[in-house]
Amino acid sequence: MKIRLLIGSLFLISFYNMKAQEKFSAEINVKTEPTAKIDFNETNAVLSFHKKISTAITVTNTLAYTNLKVNYELGSFKTFESLDHFNRLQNKFEITQEFSSTTKLNVAVTPTVNFQQNLDASDFSVLGSLEIRQQLNSKTSINVGAARTTIFGSPKFIPTLSLLYAVNDKSALLIGFPDSRLSYSNNIRNTFSLTNTFNGSFYHLDHLIATTDNASKVTMSQITSALEYERNVDKNWFINLKAGYDFNKKYNLIDDDNHKVYDFNTGNGYILGIGIKYKQ
Repeated sequence: MKIRLLIGSLFLISFYNMKAQEKFSAEINVKTEPTAKIDFNETNAVLSFHKKISTAITVTNTLAYTNLKVNYELGSFKTFESLDHFNRLQNKFEITQEFSSTTKLNVAVTPTVNFQQNLDASDFSVLGSLEIRQQLNSKTSINVGAARTTIFGSPKFIPTLSLLYAVNDKSALLIGFPDSRLSYSNNIRNTFSLTNTFNGSFYHLDHLIATTDNASKVTMSQITSALEYERNVDKNWFINLKAGYDFNKKYNLIDDDNHKVYDFNTGNGYILGIGIKYKQ
């Protein structure tokens, strides 16, 4: 009950703030990632607002809630079958500063709570990033920065680098780490994208698992290659379909010192997703 009340309150506060802003969006996404012995099913709800507060400064605030359900093959992981439900709540606040027509600085701070069922102060952590975008010419820009992220499971500092190239008025190419994308729009309603993304997450456990050297968290990570299609079905409504494959998929238990104490050896698997978005 406390978890639902906290989540509901944060979403209501965020929605109230967004109503007074220039632009906002709301979306819900559902995806499934089955492997040989474990299926991962995730539901994600996101509220975001975006406002230019001066000629040079823009702020964006994104509140997201994720619910992950894990289904184990019957009898394969009897010791861990209670590890079947996880929650994540995070709020990403971004500021973009334009120093000139060709140079921008983006700073993001993302407080997050990652927990199993019972929310506790120890579940809180802070992620974030700092990135500089330099426009090289009318078609090409480069982004360089650093981030504290969970793309490898547990929070770590990583460098970020990407090159964005506008092929023409219908196509764009993003090459970099951790995300790459090739997108194409044959008209104003349809967008097709081929993506490659490093992504991951972690969740604190309600109780230590003594049988595996006091495991206190679960971590998961993978490299996802996918084909995505977004359709603008109405003035403000969009649907998104996603199909792809997870490579180098990892699902582990770790202790408080971030040492791996158990490997589920899930193997790789495909991914299917669908989402709906309202945007103005």
